[in-house]
Amino acid sequence: MHGEHAAQRFLQHAARCLHDGSLIRLRLSSPRHPAAGPESLKAVLARPVQLKAGLRLSLTRQYPTRDEVKNYEPAEGLRQLEALLPQFQSGYLSSTRGDWQWQPSDVGGRLIAHPPRLTQAPPPQHDLGKQTWLDASAHDWLHGLGITTAQGQVAARQADKHRQVARFVEIMAHLAQAAGWGPPAAPAPLTLADMGCGKGYLTFGIWHLFRRRWQWPVQVIGVEQRPELVQQTNQLARQIGAEGLAFRAGAIADTPLSRLDALIALHACDTATDEALLKGIQASARLLVVAPCCHKQIRPQLRKPAPLAPILRHGLMAGRLAEWLTDGLRALYLEWAGYQTRLVEFVPSEHTPRNLMLCGVRRHPPFRRTALREQILALKSFFGIQRHALDPLLNHQPL
Repeated sequence: MHGEHAAQRFLQHAARCLHDGSLIRLRLSSPRHPAAGPESLKAVLARPVQLKAGLRLSLTRQYPTRDEVKNYEPAEGLRQLEALLPQFQSGYLSSTRGDWQWQPSDVGGRLIAHPPRLTQAPPPQHDLGKQTWLDASAHDWLHGLGITTAQGQVAARQADKHRQVARFVEIMAHLAQAAGWGPPAAPAPLTLADMGCGKGYLTFGIWHLFRRRWQWPVQVIGVEQRPELVQQTNQLARQIGAEGLAFRAGAIADTPLSRLDALIALHACDTATDEALLKGIQASARLLVVAPCCHKQIRPQLRKPAPLAPILRHGLMAGRLAEWLTDGLRALYLEWAGYQTRLVEFVPSEHTPRNLMLCGVRRHPPFRRTALREQILALKSFFGIQRHALDPLLNHQPL
């Protein structure tokens, strides 16, 4: 939805969802005037909590080195959100009714509606706010990776990294439910691979979620090209007794993966993201999660169609369009391969501009919906794209 009342409608949705019990969380991110220093507000997280005195709206103000949590009566909490909204460039409301994404603009802003990611809200207990997916049972590996001290406190200058890992684990918990693996049912043994895992921050997070929090019989594999990092992460896994977690040295394209339930590849450079997607699709993975990094393949091929030529003569705009087109095509290719896809914000853009996450859950028989194939071909033709790393998927003809 577009219009001058987008912000008001966003707050109206928040108020209705809070009062009818469908609100899951609301997040404001991307400050309009980002500043350095420990008192610069980076983001605000809102969620309902149930106290002895009744329903409250809990607001967590996130600063570079600390989080400040306050609980408000519903009306006052909504007034606080209204006052905070102009300070940010992005808002996301998640509820069991639906999800809404708010963005301001010179013409009044826009409000985009999405289907709900969850159909059941978590219980609004007050002490839930003090619990995170990274509880005390995560201290050993968080300390081993340098994120926390031996006492379990977030280490100096590691608040952003700790927040990113916690956010990723939270997203994975929701995606696991979307894939049909949610509690309380215990699934059959699962195999999950984290491709291009680097120092293993998120690989340990995945293992922690499934093994320690949910007690599920999973095998988690981290794949990384740099042997020294593989040696370090395997050493830490042995040190903490991480059963079911192992790291391998190798490139994404050259790593054999026969049976796979989920594949994750965050910030794999250029077409390495596509190599990971192809690996996951070939292995019939139920869940695919990638966060693209740099984009180099599409930009040199980009044609400047007549309506867009005056804009695309600016290199910056052409670069942004190339990124948008690359990831948009990836989403379409995944849908063509039978996946229900979503593009979500991984971490706020003030932490990293590479904050787009593409998630796919296999829902349909692959390579049957011909309209999707035609959309891919039409987009490529319009922009003059001759080659995309996921083009091998087009060789699968509709059944």
